[in-house]
Amino acid sequence: MDTAGGWDKAGWRDRPRVQMPDYPDADQLTAVEAQLARFPPLVFAGEVRRLRTQLAAASRGEAFLLQGGDCAESFAEFSADNIRDTFKVLLQMAVVLTFGAKVPVIKVGRMAGQFAKPRSAPTEVIDGVELPSYRGDIINGFDATAQARTPDPARMLQAYTQAAASLNLLRAFSTGGFADMHRVHAWTLGFAEGDKAERYRALSDRISDALSFMEAAGITGETAHELKAVDFYTSHEALLLEYEQALARIDSTTGLPVAGSGHMLWIGDRTRQPDGAHVEFCRGVQNPIGLKCGPTLDGADLKTLIARLNPDNAPGRLTLITRFGAGKVAEHLPRLIRAVREEGAHVTWVCDPMHGNTIKAASGFKTRPFDLVLREVREFFAVHKSEGTIPGGVHFEMTGQDVTECTGGVRAVTEENLCDRYHTACDPRLNASQSLELAFLVAEELSDRRADLAARTG
Repeated sequence: MDTAGGWDKAGWRDRPRVQMPDYPDADQLTAVEAQLARFPPLVFAGEVRRLRTQLAAASRGEAFLLQGGDCAESFAEFSADNIRDTFKVLLQMAVVLTFGAKVPVIKVGRMAGQFAKPRSAPTEVIDGVELPSYRGDIINGFDATAQARTPDPARMLQAYTQAAASLNLLRAFSTGGFADMHRVHAWTLGFAEGDKAERYRALSDRISDALSFMEAAGITGETAHELKAVDFYTSHEALLLEYEQALARIDSTTGLPVAGSGHMLWIGDRTRQPDGAHVEFCRGVQNPIGLKCGPTLDGADLKTLIARLNPDNAPGRLTLITRFGAGKVAEHLPRLIRAVREEGAHVTWVCDPMHGNTIKAASGFKTRPFDLVLREVREFFAVHKSEGTIPGGVHFEMTGQDVTECTGGVRAVTEENLCDRYHTACDPRLNASQSLELAFLVAEELSDRRADLAARTG
């Protein structure tokens, strides 16, 4: 699979690799890769092209990206109910954000492929025993035994099957009436009616009035397809490159390679080495590519990465997902904005306020305080306002389940509550209530930004 740029889908194998497993049985790995290569792709090139067009609009302020879902999908927690509940909350968040931004909201789930996770160390000590780190269900098991922690290629086949089933259900939900805007907002009303959510009631009432007006004018889900169905895309970190290579395909329309594992792939902050395996694979596929940008990324490296990942400077191709931590955005984001401006690069700026705000509670649980998550989002908007650039979206680790993993929010999850329903295998996620509350607060930022732009343009 060669392109005009001399790219080959297996070229990453000659590059330095990090955060990837060493499989003990090479023959089994080869057999699994060959089987995956015969399977149908999970997503289609036309969907990928449509998402790139929409992300290009977000880079210009004509749309806004909402990206959210599990930190790492689980084989054990897989169910139709869990998929439905997370999809439902993302729809609710999107309605609120659409009203605040007055532009279309692009809905992208960390779903149907987010099975692998980078880890800070290759091993961990559990009950006095050193074991390989858990790297996500597509690689090894969570149980603290040597057998479970041994990388197993067959897990890629289970991940593919689960991803295919998830996508099938998500497509049905997206187009089968479940996503009707009137229904979605009706779910949201219950949250805004809570005693501690009074500040969000006014916005919720305004959305209700807008929908009532449209209904009175004859614009309903029965007469307007846009109110009844939504575009919904999937994304994940392109970490396990054997899986990514096996599912890469040639787009029959353009003759160019596309990653068939998900609509949008991203490169993590730990795997963004310009000459590394992950950048090499992602530079050749036509999918939108996200790049996680942490505090250690400097302007020179960002310029190099932009040149490698988007040499044609195509809008919608490259999304920069910043993750600094509350209180650090003003220190780090301006230098990256300057680097992008100096290159004249087209990028979509997105805020990931989760990964820089992870702390360890006194009880030993990892958590993320809601107030710090919100603070980083607000700092992200403030820096873009001062720099005259466009905040194009947000990226959250969240779930539709009533978990107790992040502290704070209107329901006031405390550190003492963390043990009640702490279900994540990796990082703490916002629960349904916290996710929706954050959407209301981000909508306020978007509304303020719209008012500033209107004032500036007269």
